Amino acid sequence: MNPQPGSGRRDCLRRAAALAAAPLLGSVAVPAWAGGQLEEPLADSVRTALSSAVTGAAPPELRFASTEARLDYLRWLTASSERLRPRKPELATRLEFLQTVWYESKRAGLEVSLVLGLVQVESAFRKFAISSVGARGYMQIMPFWMRVIGDGDTAKLFHMQTNLRFGCVILRHYLDREQGDMYMALGRYNGSRGQPQYPNAVFAAQRRWELDASRAA
Repeated sequence: MNPQPGSGRRDCLRRAAALAAAPLLGSVAVPAWAGGQLEEPLADSVRTALSSAVTGAAPPELRFASTEARLDYLRWLTASSERLRPRKPELATRLEFLQTVWYESKRAGLEVSLVLGLVQVESAFRKFAISSVGARGYMQIMPFWMRVIGDGDTAKLFHMQTNLRFGCVILRHYLDREQGDMYMALGRYNGSRGQPQYPNAVFAAQRRWELDASRAA
C-alpha cells in the first residue's frame, strides 16, 4: 500500500521500522505496508523477455569464480544469518532463504543488500504477508504479474523462490526502464514513482545490511 498523502519521510520510516520489528506469524496472512506495482501495457518483446526470465525455478546452484569469492560468500552468509535469526529462528529455513536471495539478486544483476532491504521494508521477511492492495509474499508481488508473465496461478507467489525471482526480475525491468536510476525504479516498484518515502526507506535498510556484511569481511 502506498503512503497516505501528506505522510512525511519520518512517518514513512517509522512505519517501515515497525514492520521490520514485527514478529513472524508463521503461515498467517497478515497485512503489509508496501507493494503496489501498477499494471501497464508491455510490448510483446518485453513480455517475452520477462516470461523467459522467470521460468526455470530449479533450486539455486551457487557458483564462484574463485576460492576467495566463495569465502566472501560464506562470511556474508554467516553475518546475514545471525542478523536474520530473530525473524527466522529455524536455521535451515534461514539459510535457504538467504541463499535464494543471493542467487536471485545476482541472477538479475542487483545488489544483494538492496534486495534484502527491499524485502525488509516490503514484508519484514514474512512469507505470507499480504498488502491492502493484494500484493503478496516477501517482495510483495501484485497478482497481475502472474497473468502477465506467469501461468496465472497467484498461489505460487507465496512460494519462496518464485516470489523472490519475480521480485528481482520486476525490479530489474523497472531499473532498465529508468536507465539505471534505482531511486526511480524503486518508486515504480512501490507504485509511488517520484516520491521519496519508499526509496529512502529501502536505501536505509540496505545500508544496514551492507554494514553488517562489511563487519564480517
